[in-house]
Amino acid sequence: MVHNRPHRPTTEIFDDHEIITPPNKLAAKAVKKIAVSIPGDNPLDRAEKALAQLSSEFTTWMIKECDRLDAARNAVKKIGFGKKTLDELFHAAHDIKGDASTFGYPAVAPAAESLCRVLEHSPEASRIPFSLIDQHVDAIRAIVREYARPDCEVIAQALTKKLWEVTEEFLSKANAHRPEYLASIAAPPMVPEQKA
Repeated sequence: MVHNRPHRPTTEIFDDHEIITPPNKLAAKAVKKIAVSIPGDNPLDRAEKALAQLSSEFTTWMIKECDRLDAARNAVKKIGFGKKTLDELFHAAHDIKGDASTFGYPAVAPAAESLCRVLEHSPEASRIPFSLIDQHVDAIRAIVREYARPDCEVIAQALTKKLWEVTEEFLSKANAHRPEYLASIAAPPMVPEQKA
């Protein structure tokens, strides 16, 4: 533990060198400072309150992420699949996949993950049908837009299931010439297996 360090330098002697470790006076002070807290103060409660205050902005942030994804899609349509446009489209989808649960939109993550799979595992980006990209981007935007609906989770699951089916079909055809790679990227099942 840091606070058990001696208050004097220590020296470790080896055959070809010595290591001198100075005392860490700051660590001891930090431990004392942490130990002296305001009665009734719970840092975890404060963090949760701060997160709750930020949560009102999560919808705005998720919409901005969807707008970024849409702009990346439009850039691909306008300019084509170049390194820059492909990277931006992938990163926009990947960020949505990663941010979805934090922002309170966990049902969006699988659709964004499916788009990432298409972009990551296609041997030739220029052969990805724009309709496949459109289906993913439109589904992600629709799920976010309709998230307040009571049936949104059911609709999101149905959309995502179809996207994964279409994605796996496309990736199977696109990677048919490299069966080892295809086996290594096989998608996990959408529903966990039931144990007997």
